[in-house]
Amino acid sequence: MAWSLDEFAAGLTGVSEATVRAYGTDLAGFVEWCGRLGLDGPEQVDRRTLRRYLAFLSSRNLARRSVARKASSLRRYFGWLTRTGRLPADPSVGLSAPKGEGRLPHVLRDDQLHTLLDDPAAVMRSEPGTKVDDQRAHALRQRDDAVLEVLYGSGLRVSELCGLRVDDVDLRGQRITVWGKGAKQRAVPLSEPAAVALERWLAGGRAVLQTAESPVDAVFVNQRGRVLTPRDVRRLLDRRSPQPTHPHALRHTFATHLLDGGADLRAVQELLGHEDLSTTQIYTHVSRERMRRVFDDTHPRA
Repeated sequence: MAWSLDEFAAGLTGVSEATVRAYGTDLAGFVEWCGRLGLDGPEQVDRRTLRRYLAFLSSRNLARRSVARKASSLRRYFGWLTRTGRLPADPSVGLSAPKGEGRLPHVLRDDQLHTLLDDPAAVMRSEPGTKVDDQRAHALRQRDDAVLEVLYGSGLRVSELCGLRVDDVDLRGQRITVWGKGAKQRAVPLSEPAAVALERWLAGGRAVLQTAESPVDAVFVNQRGRVLTPRDVRRLLDRRSPQPTHPHALRHTFATHLLDGGADLRAVQELLGHEDLSTTQIYTHVSRERMRRVFDDTHPRA
């Protein structure tokens, strides 16, 4: 029996393209390792083989989170083989892997957020092969303002922001319609600064950057008039932030600030588009850490 990796990938539903690619990479590595052992198909794999593979990964100094993800990929793959009748029994049942490190999300300090949103220190730089005159520089500033205000003010994932279409934006109602993971739709409110920045960009700068080949319905475009990509957003942050900052840090900061302000955890879950409440609960730990730091820094008896 062949490994049937293409059929497995085609059967994945309710997951993002990035997740499908991650499964493919993980399983391709496993198949290559099995080939070196002379194993030609999944019917030759047993539980001991899987445990040996995880031990091999750990010996390669991979992070525990990476090993745990690869173990999850194997469980899903062998579960699929069993459900589709390709294997009589699932050798991955009960397969354990080290849990990933419990890292707390990085949350921007107030001064970092102010510099990023209100007082960018870096000078606007063009991408290779492009020229920026005063009009285009102003348009880029409008776009960057809108991107950062939406990321922080609405807590969007970068992929969700890049996928926004004009019809998804309701400036009068101050909300946007977002297509999240698994093609799930949710309505997210816009903050006042985000709505103002979006209105300025859509009414002014967007037309300056668009070209004849630009998609007419994309909210954000790059300097070449193409749809803004997550890599473009990372470059944007490199220009605006005085220190290295990942775009997801704005989403972490959004969630943490909501909880700091007394927001209900369920409400934050809905705003972030988390399917499982346990995913959102990590931010309660961040808030406790922030409160402890404030106490230690300010209380005279701390």
